[in-house]
Amino acid sequence: MAVSERGSATVEHVGLAALIALILGAAVALVAANPPGDSARRLGGSIARRLACAPRHPVPCGRNPLALAYGFPVGKLVRHLAPPLGALDDRGLLPVDFRLCRTNGCARPGDRPGLTAAGRRVTLFTSVEDLRTTDNGVRVTYWAYRPTLGWASSLHTGGPADVAAASAIRLDLRDDPALVPLELLAGRNHHRFAPSEQPPWRWRIESAYPG
Repeated sequence: MAVSERGSATVEHVGLAALIALILGAAVALVAANPPGDSARRLGGSIARRLACAPRHPVPCGRNPLALAYGFPVGKLVRHLAPPLGALDDRGLLPVDFRLCRTNGCARPGDRPGLTAAGRRVTLFTSVEDLRTTDNGVRVTYWAYRPTLGWASSLHTGGPADVAAASAIRLDLRDDPALVPLELLAGRNHHRFAPSEQPPWRWRIESAYPG
């Protein structure tokens, strides 16, 4: 009985595979006979881009995370006040995204600006306190993670003049260093770190995701 059932399942699978192959063959023939126009290609490209960037959740496709976390005026200020790449090398290591790099080897400086020798992007995490209602400006903390060295932070405060100066900036995901708002970082308080690398911001950052 068991042998008979296995044989039946095999025949069914073969039949299903043949049906799928037939459908795919017909689809290919149809496309070959009627090539898609520009509008169809644009639609297909749009769908492909949406599928490709879906894993970036919670940052929607095409949205800059700085603008999403802080709004455009403050998001541009965060980019404006960011430390330059040349100031980020610490004992031969660059700050990196801890989700992608946890060893010294992938954080060593390379020949290309904005990238480590292993091709990892130089990355700073950010958190913001908007105190403009009390005339204390906007406080931006930049958090740098370096494998084995742990975390370092630098605090920058921007006033009305800084916000105005930053207004001309066009936010671009390709800008260096990469800036990742902690307010949007999924599971930020639950990532595991070695005892010497525990993040000082853990449980101190409120979520800003507007979803």
